[in-house]
This record gives sequence, structure tokens and C-alpha cells, in this order.
Amino acid sequence: MIILDQENRVFTLHTQNTTYQMKADRHSILLHTYYGPRLRGGDLSCLIQYADRGFSPNPNEAGDERDYSLDTLPQEYSSCGVGDFRLPSVEFEPEDGSRLADLRYEGCELRRGKYGLEGLPAFWGGDEWETLVIRMRDAAAKMLVELYYGVLEERDLITRAVRVVNQGTGTVRLRRCASLCLDFQRGDLDLITFDGCHTMERCPSRAPLRPGIQCVNSVRGASSHHHNPFVILCEHGANEDYGLCYGAMLVYSGNFQAAAERTWLENNRLVLGIDPCNFCFTLAPGEAFTAPEAALVCSPAGLGRMSRQFHRSLRENLIRDPFQGKRRPVLMNNWEATYFDFTADRLVEIAGGAAGLGIDLFVMDDGWFGSRDTDLSGLGDWEVNQEKLPGGLEALVPRIRALGMDFGLWLEPEMVSENSRLYREHPDWALGVPGRPRARGRSQLVLDFSRREVRDYIYKAIRNILDSAGITYIKWDMNRSLSDVWSAALPADRQGEVCHRYVLGVYDLLERLRRDYPRLLIESCSGGGGRFDAGMLYYTPQIWCSDNTDAVDRLRIQYGTSFCYPVSAVGAHVSVSPNEQNGRVTSLETRGTAAMSGTFGFEMDLGRCTPEERAVIRRQTAFFKEHYDLIQNGDYYRLSDPFADPYAAWEQAAPDGREALVSLVAGPAQAAAPFRRLRLRGLDPALRYTVNGQGDYPGDVLMEAGYPLPMFQGDYQSLQLYLSAVSED
Repeated sequence: MIILDQENRVFTLHTQNTTYQMKADRHSILLHTYYGPRLRGGDLSCLIQYADRGFSPNPNEAGDERDYSLDTLPQEYSSCGVGDFRLPSVEFEPEDGSRLADLRYEGCELRRGKYGLEGLPAFWGGDEWETLVIRMRDAAAKMLVELYYGVLEERDLITRAVRVVNQGTGTVRLRRCASLCLDFQRGDLDLITFDGCHTMERCPSRAPLRPGIQCVNSVRGASSHHHNPFVILCEHGANEDYGLCYGAMLVYSGNFQAAAERTWLENNRLVLGIDPCNFCFTLAPGEAFTAPEAALVCSPAGLGRMSRQFHRSLRENLIRDPFQGKRRPVLMNNWEATYFDFTADRLVEIAGGAAGLGIDLFVMDDGWFGSRDTDLSGLGDWEVNQEKLPGGLEALVPRIRALGMDFGLWLEPEMVSENSRLYREHPDWALGVPGRPRARGRSQLVLDFSRREVRDYIYKAIRNILDSAGITYIKWDMNRSLSDVWSAALPADRQGEVCHRYVLGVYDLLERLRRDYPRLLIESCSGGGGRFDAGMLYYTPQIWCSDNTDAVDRLRIQYGTSFCYPVSAVGAHVSVSPNEQNGRVTSLETRGTAAMSGTFGFEMDLGRCTPEERAVIRRQTAFFKEHYDLIQNGDYYRLSDPFADPYAAWEQAAPDGREALVSLVAGPAQAAAPFRRLRLRGLDPALRYTVNGQGDYPGDVLMEAGYPLPMFQGDYQSLQLYLSAVSED
């Protein structure tokens, strides 16, 4: 619910459990007055304190008001170069070379429904949303800034976006344009970021904010394995069930920066948006720039509630799932079974080994096209290798379908090998500065997706592939970071636009595929989880979580991922043991338990499994399908911290509390291990439950006293408990 007090220029955004407020003051500075647990309302600018702070300058119109300074006031969208020395939100560079931004409130508009962003992903919905648009202006630079706010009351979700318009007669270079600025007049906050590297993504890192700026970012052209465009600010003592928490997400897949600054006044500011490094967007008179969307959830009741609100919002109001209302397939992928070494007969043999095990989809990975026998050649030549696959996909796909499985395949559309026909014909289509040697990643270069003709060529090639056979799924991969960023299609003074235009190009191509192939399931990948962000989820409902398929490492990766992203978005497979990434040995049961906290599939040759293993796999796929809705759409609870506790445990509970699935993987075996009980969540305390069809357990006992855990024998043993409410006679 959005309440406008036009007379006092106070704007209040209420969600089910939170309140967000701002006010345009007497000098038309838009102040941020409050964001936190829901209040009844009123003008909360009384919470803002004023004092003369010496070297904090005062705006010209403030006259002798030495206690009025932009440097100390909480601002809704921070200025630049005019007296606020904290993190800026926006920076203009007109033709005179100045680099300032001095925004003043001009007006507002209230709309029913959710705003959209042309060419960019954004949350969507109908009349359950409200939109507030606030107009601000820099009179000297003749720049209009529109702040967009979307409110989804039931989910405690507030989205924000920014549109900048050049209303002058000269060219303006936009040097910085953040999507979100949030000022907190309190100092007792921790910053949680989600960091890592290839094969170990999104590990939580938590520390109190210290004086100065703490920042995570990416300048790799993608959101990256190393830092995720999602951060949390929370009270020092906040945990899963207690404390005030703020989650902030950028709905974007390129370079980003999330920066938090603590001032000498013990106030904090969070700024989230496109990383300003190497960003510069030129706006001619009348032209506009739209920054990506950001999303906020405030939870007064701990990290768990914050996560569940993000999960629901992403599932129901961001992801556009072609399988909406239906179940996505359990798949198997041939990569770790064959790598590049396969033939059509070998693929059919592997698929035959999966027949009768509950596998719905067979995916042919890298190596099927062009001269692609290693990773040194072939990217860009998206035509079937007839030596490996005689007769092409038209001959192979019916053989797979005859085994009872649909067919999917791997693509890496954004890349090109120097040893390819495409590169020999169009070397200027790859990013790179003329006259300079180029860095190589995985022996490949990056196609300039900022160029329409490049995207059109790739799109036509993909269409030819999809139209040649009944393909229902593609895995869209991206296996290197962007370096040597320079486009032959842009002049020298516009090279700062390339990275952003590249991301817009990726979105454009994905949107065209969604439009023309509405039933096609696309799974995104970037060396695993190198582009695991809400922007990609708008186009691809699931993302390969990590190239690390070891079950124990995956528990930690999936734990960090769960703070923002739902289970249904997490691509997770069972692979061989010993694991090919780290050599760890885990049981098939444990590997299945870990993968079942995701989209579930297999990354191995199932034909080589023993009869006993095949029986386990058959039970796993049947169990997953039986409880599909609970696993994919249930309320998710983290019951332990696998980085600190001797086991990893999590739970998916039905919203009405009548059923739940609890999964646990123990750590290394321990002699004389202590007795442990696991406290469950999300149940109805007034109901009684059976556990795996046995017993009669009161809900309040299971949640407050806990469920006794068995004494595990052997390393990394797993346990799954299905709880069902006892029928009331």
C-alpha cells in the first residue's frame, strides 16, 4: 500500500510487515526517513537529527543554516560533488566537464500495477502491485531522474529502478547510475556477502560494518563466481529466527557494485547498481538511460523469513517458467560420462542405461558441433559434426525419444574459437582492441553481443538447430570473463557503454528465444555459478549452481545460495564417486539427498551402475517426483550452518504446515559422538505428525525439543525424513 501526503510531501510504502518512507523537505531534498518494521504511519522526519558538523558544507539555499548539510542527512538518492562526501548514486558529466549531481524533488505519480523496464528483466505482476514514480531534477545539468518503486505488499517486497533523461541541448555523459541508495541512521549492522570462486561459489561472509567503505563487485562482464549481486544488512545478533534483516538484490547479470559505508556519525549507507568502473553512457539531448532493477525485503523476524519472501517473490513474480503449472524434467547429462569423446551410438547407449530409472530428459553436452573435439576449436560454428553424429540431430533425437526421454543440448552462444569458420570470416565480431594482443580464456574469445548483426547471426544458427529436431531444453553456457573490452561498432567516446550493451544483447537474444519457443526450457550456466543472479532467472528458470558436483561441497554452496534464491532455480545433479573435482567418496544416497535440494538430475553414465545402485536411483527419482511440489515450492528452512555445524540440515515445509521434508547430511564419522536432536521449523504446533510413516510426534515437541538423530556410522551419511500430519478424526 502506498500513501501519498501531497501537502507535506511525505511518501509512505507499507508492506504486510514493513514500512518505507521518504519526504521532500523545505529545500526539495528527498530525505529517507525510515525503513523497518511496519508502523502506523505519520511523518517520520522527526527521527532525523540536525547539527553543525564543521567541515560538512551547507547547500546555497540553506543560507545560515549551518546544521543543514547533505553530508549528514539521510538521502533517498544521494547527490555527487555538492556537499555530500559519502557514496554517490549518480554522476553527470555535461559538456563543461563538471561531474556533479544535485537533485531536487519535482513531483510524483501513483499507478496501479507494476512498472516494466524496456530491455531489462524486472519483477512482474498485476493489480496486486502498486507503483510510485518520483521525479527529481538537476536544474543546472538539465537532467531528469525518475525513481520507480514497486510494492508487493504480501511479500514484503519493494523494487526500485531509475531512469535518467537528458532534457538539455548538449550531450551529457552518465558516469554513474546506481539502482538503489539506502541510508540507515543506525550503526549496529552486520554486512553479509556471498563470495567465492569457480567451483566454490556464494559462501556467506559476515562482519560488522566498520568505518569507511566495504564493497563487493564484479568487473568481469558477468555477476561472477567471486561475489553475488545480493547482500544483507542485519542487526548484530540476527539469526534465522530473530533480528531485523534487510536483503538487497540487483536484477542484473553484468558488472555490479554493492558498497556499504559507515560514517563517523555511525550511520550507514548502501548503494547498489552497475559498477562505475569503465562505465560511461553518453546521452544526447532527449535520450534516456534505464538502470537495472533492485529489490528489497526487510524482515523483522530473522534471516529465514527474509529468504522465504525472496524465494516466493522470485518463483511467482520474476521467473517466467515455461513449465508453469507442470513439473520440470529430471535430466541426465553426458558430460562427465564422455567429455568430448562420444558418438551417436555411445550417446544412445548411455541414454539406454537410464531407461526405466525415471529420467525424463537426456542432454547432449559440449562436443557435438563444428570441429569441436577439444576446447581449442569450433565455438561459433553451430552445425552438427556429422562424423560424430551421422545424419545429424534428425537421426539422433528419435533414437533417444524411443527410449522414453526428451532431448536437450548444450550451447555456448556468446563465445567464439579463433579456430572456427565464424572467426575467420568475422574477426571484428570478437571483443578486442585493434593493435593489442588479446587475453584468452579457455582458448576462446567473446563475441560482441552489443552488436545486433552478431546476435542475429547466432539467433539464426540456434533456430536452425532447434527447428531440426524436437529439442525441449538447452543449457546456455558462458565460460570466460570479459577482457579486452572494445567494440568495433562504437566510436572511441562510447566504449564505456560496451559492457552494459553486451548484457542487454544477451537479454535480447534470450527474450527472442522465449518468444519464439515458449515451451523451451533454458538452463543458464557460466562455468557453473558464475552468472547466478536474478537477471538470468527472468529468462532461464534454472541455473547450474556450480561446476563442483561433490555432494559435501555442494551442501555449502547450496546453503549460501538459499539465502536469496529458491530451490527450483538451483541446477543440481548426482555425479560419480570418487568425485572428479576433489576425489571425495560419498554414498549414492548422500549424493541424491544433496541434489534433491535443487532441480535434480544425473551427471554420470547410469548404464555402468550396479543393479543395487540402479534400484537406489529408481527410488530417488520416484521419491523426488512424489514430493516434487513440496521440494520445489515449499517454505525453505535452514536448520544448520554447514560451515560451522557437524552436519548440514534443511527443511521444506508446506505453507499450511501439514507436511515437510527434512534432509540431513552428517560430517566425518566421530567416535563417541554426542547425542543430538534436530529442531524442526514450519510445522503446526497443534498437530501431530508421523515421520516416514511411523510414530506420533506433536508438532510443538518437534520444533521446540527436536527430533533425535541416529548415531551415524561412516563419513557423510544422509537422512531424509518425510513428516505428514496425522488425520484428525
